Amino acid sequence: MKHLIYICLFAAFSLGMSIPESGVCVVEFNASFNSANSVGWIDDLSDCKGRRVDIGAEPAMQAEHKIVVVPTVIVFNDGEEVERFQANIMMQLEATQKDVQEAVDEVIMSAF
Repeated sequence: MKHLIYICLFAAFSLGMSIPESGVCVVEFNASFNSANSVGWIDDLSDCKGRRVDIGAEPAMQAEHKIVVVPTVIVFNDGEEVERFQANIMMQLEATQKDVQEAVDEVIMSAF
């Protein structure tokens, strides 16, 4: 019974942190030690879903998406990476909300 509970908790936790397999999704990968450089505008992007992943709590997601610097913002379309924006040496993202929104808009327009 104890193992079943662990399996259910792991499955529920893993499903909650997955990348949506349909539509456009923008994910910010960051770490709690770098919260001062968090990207505050992820939820303000239009025509996409926004997610945040703490790589300290989700090391499997860090490995799967090859995150080597935080924050990293990735634009996904139907679960596939289409654009990546990485922080500079000061662990600050130089890409702006406009840069990321343009990438989202480009993905949407390419579907027509």
